[in-house]
Amino acid sequence: MGEFLLEVRGVTKRFPGVVALSGVDLQVREAEVVALIGENGAGKSTLMKILAGVQSADEGELLIGGEVKQFTGVHDAQKAGVALIHQELNLADNLTVEANIFLGREPGRFGWIDQGTIRKEAERVLKVVGLEVPAETLLSELTLGRQQLVEIAKALSTNARVVIMDEPTSSLSMSEAECLFEVIRDLRKRGVSVIYISHRLGEVKELADRVVVFRDGENAGALEREEIEHDTMVKLMVGRDVAQFYQRTSHDLGEVALSVRGLRTVEHPEHGLDFEVRAGEVVGVAGLVGAGRSEMLAALFGARPAVGGEISAGGWNGLTLSLIHI
Repeated sequence: MGEFLLEVRGVTKRFPGVVALSGVDLQVREAEVVALIGENGAGKSTLMKILAGVQSADEGELLIGGEVKQFTGVHDAQKAGVALIHQELNLADNLTVEANIFLGREPGRFGWIDQGTIRKEAERVLKVVGLEVPAETLLSELTLGRQQLVEIAKALSTNARVVIMDEPTSSLSMSEAECLFEVIRDLRKRGVSVIYISHRLGEVKELADRVVVFRDGENAGALEREEIEHDTMVKLMVGRDVAQFYQRTSHDLGEVALSVRGLRTVEHPEHGLDFEVRAGEVVGVAGLVGAGRSEMLAALFGARPAVGGEISAGGWNGLTLSLIHI
């Protein structure tokens, strides 16, 4: 790792009644993956918006390649080689992949859009991210994971040297996330730097060359590759050892408050769900994106119809209310 490609020095950002950032620093080397972590409200997204030209800093300076930059908009950041991929994808479903990649930046020739150049350049950047689909494919025909790759290709089409990813796996399945990780590793090999924001510390440990931690709008610490461990990251994020504050204690549970037998949803009609929840019990529901968690909860609440099964509630007081019986 050589000199820093991007440097943030003493950046402060204030909003009415709130200091979002207070003199924060951040450095990123060429071909380095730097993870930026912190609790909600720590200032991560605010700094990324400043780096991408979406917002301006009140104090401090930003350097790209050792040169001080002042961004007045997103186009200034793109010209300097900085691209931000938002958590919510900024794409148009009704347009083709190639149109999305060059939306608002269409190359022209003799007063007309140069479709040939768009096709050629779109195919080039799609190849870089490993997305093997025709450039003229409608975006709506792609899965969410593939749309994420289109967003990355869009960033690379601006000749980005620093790509910022804000919670990129929040809506991806495990296989889609693994594909994204391979793209990030390939970008690093190509000399592109990545700033990776995530609350999923397992991903951070797998990908990051270095971790920078924000807490309450300030720098809380940094970890080199060999120091990146889950408990260390959590301690820097919250400012204390959480083990001494959150201790499991056993307690007696009441009678069954909710009973689910053979519940089948419209999305997963072939699989029946069975579980019970007792009075005074906290039950966690886990699973990958698309596993059916939200659909099951919506069926429990009555917001979506179920295609089969039985839900009984209220048994703890001697009254059983049958919500669904098919």
